[in-house]
Amino acid sequence: MKVFSGRRSARARGSDESGSREKSGSFRWRANFVLGLVVCAALGLVWRAVELQLKDHKFLARQGDARFSRVAEITAVRGTITDRYGEPLAVSTPVDSVWVNPKELALASDQIPRLAKALRRDKTELARRLTSNLDREFLYLARHMQPAEAQKIRSLEIPGVYLMREYRRYYPSGEVAGHILGFTSVDDEGQEGLELAFDHWLAGEDGAKRVIQDRYGKIVQNVEEIRAMRPGRNLVLSIDLRIQYLAYRELKAAIRDQRAKSGSVIVLDVATGEVLAMVNQPTYNPNDRDQLKAKTYRNRAVTDIVEPGSSIKPFVVAAGLASGKFDERSIIDTNPGYVKIGAKLLEDRQNLGAVGLATILAKSSNVGMTKVALALEPAQMYGTLNALGFGLVTTSGYPGESAGLLPHYSHWRPVGISSMSRGYGLSVTPLQLAHAYATVASLGVSRPVSFLRLERVPPGQKALDAGVSRTLIHLLEAVVSPDGGGKLASIPGYTVAGKTGTAWKATAGGYATDRYLAVFGGIAPASNPRLAAVVVIDEPGAGKYYGGEVAAPVFSGVVGGSLRLLAVPPDAPVTDEVTAPVQVAIR
Repeated sequence: MKVFSGRRSARARGSDESGSREKSGSFRWRANFVLGLVVCAALGLVWRAVELQLKDHKFLARQGDARFSRVAEITAVRGTITDRYGEPLAVSTPVDSVWVNPKELALASDQIPRLAKALRRDKTELARRLTSNLDREFLYLARHMQPAEAQKIRSLEIPGVYLMREYRRYYPSGEVAGHILGFTSVDDEGQEGLELAFDHWLAGEDGAKRVIQDRYGKIVQNVEEIRAMRPGRNLVLSIDLRIQYLAYRELKAAIRDQRAKSGSVIVLDVATGEVLAMVNQPTYNPNDRDQLKAKTYRNRAVTDIVEPGSSIKPFVVAAGLASGKFDERSIIDTNPGYVKIGAKLLEDRQNLGAVGLATILAKSSNVGMTKVALALEPAQMYGTLNALGFGLVTTSGYPGESAGLLPHYSHWRPVGISSMSRGYGLSVTPLQLAHAYATVASLGVSRPVSFLRLERVPPGQKALDAGVSRTLIHLLEAVVSPDGGGKLASIPGYTVAGKTGTAWKATAGGYATDRYLAVFGGIAPASNPRLAAVVVIDEPGAGKYYGGEVAAPVFSGVVGGSLRLLAVPPDAPVTDEVTAPVQVAIR
């Protein structure tokens, strides 16, 4: 039994040793195999890394740039518009606009309700808009958001939603200067007024830079500048905001009190031709895009033409003086108070008899003016009116300016000449009329109308002889005398020369005898003219309609206040009242 047991033990030991050797060899083989795989994998990774770094580097760099590198636009800031003293009239303020890549946002469609809530939009409508534009890579969702609102959108960090820095135009003076300035589009491009006329000057040029941004569209690095940005240039206007506000206030009050349809006021600097103020009623606020309608933003002082009525009479008298047929001492016989031209009978309100030119203008005699006009050669009268700018656009460069209408003298007939001498049969803009008065005030020198501040007095063209202009100014002082039709245009402390005008409104087939245009044009101070102004009130409806009743008081308020603001020395004694300095609050 012991021998048998010993044999079995030896055999068992041999079997165990053989198994151990087999297991050890199998482990080493597996270990070497795994090690070989690891080494091969490492070599493969090293080779791939070398291949990526050397062979595919340019391709991968392009792919990386395509995902994170962008060419970002550097938006040019539009130039600031100021009045002649530097008061801001139009400025551009930074705002943010929200845009999306519909393809990217579609992958995170669960975020659309959050985005719609932040934008205060209907989520269904927003989703419909996105899904219908999946073929696009750029889609605006909101323009010109306030910074606080834009920050809410940014904090959502929704893929495919981005913010773009833009600029929004802001007009500090609001409706006070709205008609002159005009406005810009949502893309900050000039659309009306001086914003349009000088868009090339104000706009500037956008720049571009290459940036690296993260998946949320945030710029993490500026790589290079591709194109430098050129900001818009500033524009200094001839407008005096103090006088502009004064004219706005006076005209608005007159339109309200007279229940008129509309009105305009223009104030020109006689010495330079600069526009110091130009206002219209009704007006609009260019900051409120809901008010941007053609009937409200149209600058009537420049674009609308009117038959000026008796306010044209001084220039017919100027033609008579220039002809040599009339002078300051000339007497016109208006007896018996009417005159017949063809089949038309023309009457004055009263028979003035034989009177001088001063009385003809002061009493606005239609009979007297007809006799003066018919005594002139048509070419002579036409030449004077044309030299004063009627029938021509001014040199202001304002968009949409009308040239008015002055028929050629070859088509004139006696009845037409008579009508023209009374302000019918020709049409002018309020700006043209103001320019003509300014030309007389500058002793016959017609200077270009300018909306820009001028550093020096521009050369002008001779339209009237200086002696003719002085005589005409003296004659027009009688209109504003206590016995004249324009006495309400008088200004305490200053002499005024001007002319009233009242015209029926033209309608289909004739004139409406119950609809009027009230006008006053004048110069002050008459002894040394500094300002020329025209006031037009269209269809006053409160019972008064004569230019001397409706428009003349506005002239007095605007020009009187302007002379004091400009510290122009008085040239006449103040007898009835002491005028306090004008205080104009600019808001």
